[in-house]
Amino acid sequence: MNVFRRGMSSVASLKQAGKVVCIGRNYADHITELNSARPKQPFFFLKPTSSILLPGAGPVIRPKGIDLHYEVELALIMGKQVKDLAADDEKGALDAIEHYALSIDMTARNVQNEAKKKGLPWSIAKGFDTFLPISNLIEKSAIPNPHSIDIYLTVNDKVQQADSTELMLFQIPRILSDISKVMTLEKGDIILTGTPKGVGPVVPGDVMRAGIKVNGKELEESKIEVKVEESTGAYEFAET
Repeated sequence: MNVFRRGMSSVASLKQAGKVVCIGRNYADHITELNSARPKQPFFFLKPTSSILLPGAGPVIRPKGIDLHYEVELALIMGKQVKDLAADDEKGALDAIEHYALSIDMTARNVQNEAKKKGLPWSIAKGFDTFLPISNLIEKSAIPNPHSIDIYLTVNDKVQQADSTELMLFQIPRILSDISKVMTLEKGDIILTGTPKGVGPVVPGDVMRAGIKVNGKELEESKIEVKVEESTGAYEFAET
């Protein structure tokens, strides 16, 4: 049976998402820390669904030669098809979401930096297996206002990222509007809404923990705990 016929009822069904769309540069202080230009409109890139790392499914794997960075983000799990959504249709945008989740957009920063300099795509930098740890599904009722929650990430119990989604440059209706004008959003698609300041490196042996707080109370289902391990695979970074 297709799990989507029963709704996105299981976190395992996230692996069957049609696509993962990621919003870049959606928090001003993060733009500054990476010395990037502030976008005039939302811009986005894709991560492969093969990068999804479900809760308890093992460690994040650092490929050989990679400067591995974390980026904690609120994720939206779509519940219906969306095409050409109006940017001011907040009800339509929020009604189209079936669940929320927390995610960590792992990034091969040295690969991404090279790609930026040379005008190359980001697919390698964002697309390795295990590069998208994600939490359990969060019921919409647990997050009445997704634009007013706190997301955080720690490395070895030291807080590295902690900010409110109030700081998003482009809120969810505008995000879904701009994406849906380019590509139809389908039931089960995953949208990452951007990361706040504080991104940085992790190395094998590090443990990342992340979560969401609503009105100061942590959501149990939002918690992520994942270790970093070194790859034993064939890939090794080399300049393009």
